[in-house]
Amino acid sequence: MDDGDLELGELLAAAESAPPGGSVDVVARNLQKRFGARHVSFLFVDLIGQRLARLSAAAGGDVAGFAEPIALRGSVYDGVLQSQRQHVEPDGRGGQRVITPVTNRGDCIGVLEVVLRRADDGVLRKVGEAAHLLAYIIVTDRRFTDLYHLGRRTTPTSLAAEIQHQLLPSAPCCEADRFTLAAGLVPADDIGGDTYDYTLERDTLHLSITDAMGHDTDSALLATVLVSALRRARRRGCDALLQANEAHQALLEQGRGLATGQLLCVDLDTGDCELVNAGHPRPLRLRDGTVEEVELGVNLPFGVVAPTPYRLQKLDLRPGDRLVLLTDGMQERRAAAVDLAAVIGDTRDLHPRETVRALTSRVLAACHGELSDDATVMVLDWHGDPAR
Repeated sequence: MDDGDLELGELLAAAESAPPGGSVDVVARNLQKRFGARHVSFLFVDLIGQRLARLSAAAGGDVAGFAEPIALRGSVYDGVLQSQRQHVEPDGRGGQRVITPVTNRGDCIGVLEVVLRRADDGVLRKVGEAAHLLAYIIVTDRRFTDLYHLGRRTTPTSLAAEIQHQLLPSAPCCEADRFTLAAGLVPADDIGGDTYDYTLERDTLHLSITDAMGHDTDSALLATVLVSALRRARRRGCDALLQANEAHQALLEQGRGLATGQLLCVDLDTGDCELVNAGHPRPLRLRDGTVEEVELGVNLPFGVVAPTPYRLQKLDLRPGDRLVLLTDGMQERRAAAVDLAAVIGDTRDLHPRETVRALTSRVLAACHGELSDDATVMVLDWHGDPAR
């Protein structure tokens, strides 16, 4: 075990001994001890990738708190998050300002900002290692504290929005050897019932995107029944067709309303994809530089009395494909002014999370910041088996 391993082990032990909300303080003390660092802070990316919330390390026994949100677009932090590379510049006082991405499996949690007296390659590498470890510490510690959830919210949250947020995966992005996935949801003022979900098993990637009809708490409660039914079926080993049937039955039994949805099961070994479309907008696929709508049959939504049986369909995925799933809030009313295919084509060389951000930002701008319906998008890049 080399010195670097010992230093990271010491940092991890200190984090485990500290309160769950003290991760930034632990990292700050570690960097101060090792490199004389000053002005250590962590900046969270908010839920829709528009702002940053700075959490500075506590000093002199004071409790650390969040400063006013910072606009992300066009900032130096934006460049760091997009490139996933450290940025170093003079701080104007003889030191070096170092900004390092804090990312876990492709999920951009935020950035670590440190001012150092000196920043040679060895020091920069160790700061990067500390930032990487901080990502894992935050992912673990946010199970025990609301602090890190607060950091990702830069606007007030309604009851419906709180319910909706709890239905989403804890990470909007996931990277693996065979695929990269990113998702984003921009809620309407009164919440439109959108959700997305994913889980990765040994040999299968499960995806879902749903839209519960109605608004505010009614749609949020309907979405809760829907997502819970899908997860229950999925965790019992059900395929997309059985998941669809269980979701449909749950909505009928609860009598709360109806919902559209799209369920996918991707075989990670072969890339074979099975899909159920329950009244949902068709996906868009980028292949060989061309964006086109995927031709699929459409069943009736979940919760519609006596629908025709749900149909399991096959979706062709090839290495290099980018598949975009979306809800109708991305296409209807003022959002229809956005040329989604053009945005997907223009961002084809960017990470899926940047395509998600571009799409939701364009829709939000077209609606002048006031959506009449939730707008949700999932972007899946299929890499295939690297061994092939």
